[in-house]
Amino acid sequence: MSEKTFRTLAWRMLLGAMFCYLFFYTGRQAYGFAITGLQDEFGWTKTTTGALSAIALWSYAFGQMVNGNLADKFGGRRMMSLGAILSTTFCIAASFMHNFLGMALALGANGFVQAMGWSAGGRVISNWWSHQERGKSFGFYTLAAGSSSVLVYVTSTLTINTFGKEHWQWLFRLPVLLMLLGGIVFYLVARDTPRDAGIIAPRSFTHDADDVEHDTTQSTDLSSAERYKTVLGIPKIWVAGIAIGFQNAARYGLLIWVPVYFLGDDWKDTDNALWISVALPVGMAVGALVNGQLSDRIFGSRRDRPIMLFMLLGAVSSLLMWVLQPGVGLGIVLLFLCGFFVYGPQSSFWALCPDLAGKVMAGTATGVVNFFAYLFAGAAEPIIGHVMQSHDGNAGLIFPIVACSCAASAVVASTIRR
Repeated sequence: MSEKTFRTLAWRMLLGAMFCYLFFYTGRQAYGFAITGLQDEFGWTKTTTGALSAIALWSYAFGQMVNGNLADKFGGRRMMSLGAILSTTFCIAASFMHNFLGMALALGANGFVQAMGWSAGGRVISNWWSHQERGKSFGFYTLAAGSSSVLVYVTSTLTINTFGKEHWQWLFRLPVLLMLLGGIVFYLVARDTPRDAGIIAPRSFTHDADDVEHDTTQSTDLSSAERYKTVLGIPKIWVAGIAIGFQNAARYGLLIWVPVYFLGDDWKDTDNALWISVALPVGMAVGALVNGQLSDRIFGSRRDRPIMLFMLLGAVSSLLMWVLQPGVGLGIVLLFLCGFFVYGPQSSFWALCPDLAGKVMAGTATGVVNFFAYLFAGAAEPIIGHVMQSHDGNAGLIFPIVACSCAASAVVASTIRR
């Protein structure tokens, strides 16, 4: 097969995964917009809603550990599409819950099936893009995830403006229909490997020196236990997991609590205050694309340096948001920078997974690292909620908390070498 034809198909797989994941966050990030409605209707505190967020995130973490391996075993195409269908079902089920236990069960189940998406899509991408372009390809993939947050913020804001925050149920019913569409389209256009597409990859791809180093010593017939043993036996996987854990705690701290901040008393004098928060996920989308390109083009496919750089700048941006307590104009700029720097390093983290474990176990490695990411994020949520509740519900405290988490991520990432 010619290089040009193979590249065309590689872009098709990447764009297919991006299209599907563009809608995936409608299945879990709208929760932040539902918090005030849930509090008003059921009298729940921020500690209670933070606990629900933790349940969803921990379920997602457990799902990552399981589903990443299943993507290696059964293929990313089927796993990602199935996850979209099941997540749509559980989100709609959550909209009919009227007590803590029912909501916890629905959000927990949804978190698990949501984990069928990311590592499965990453598995497909790893099979079509070599080490030398992995920062770019995962940069685009993470751009789709960041753009998914933008879509969630826009659709959730429109839903609240249309139905009112007291009708929080619609946040779980309408936007998720886009995710269902994405899952169906991905199944139709994607193929797990060049062989599944009926082609033979060109020599330039199959003889990538870095990937051959891993994949020539790995069998595609490994058992699940063998894959886990191999991946968990790589020390840098643990380091990457801890580093992304702090990063993801910062990321979800912003995604969950920034809408609460703008729906709070401090911003009630601004009719369109909630729209200001859209600057956050816009910054995340752009930051993901830029960070992935930097890791390949500037840092020679080293992932630790762009991670450290962005995490330190993310801490600074968050502290400025807290100290300055800016108005609309500066607030938009600083929120954009918070999103840009806090989320951007995810591109380098996901490129690092197949770098460390090889294409054969890319799904398992991605799932393991993502397990750490959401284990930390889930642990942080009830703590954040409790801290705010203990300080008269001050949602602005999210910014110094995020700054501390970013700094911790930068310190741990400094020990990664690739």
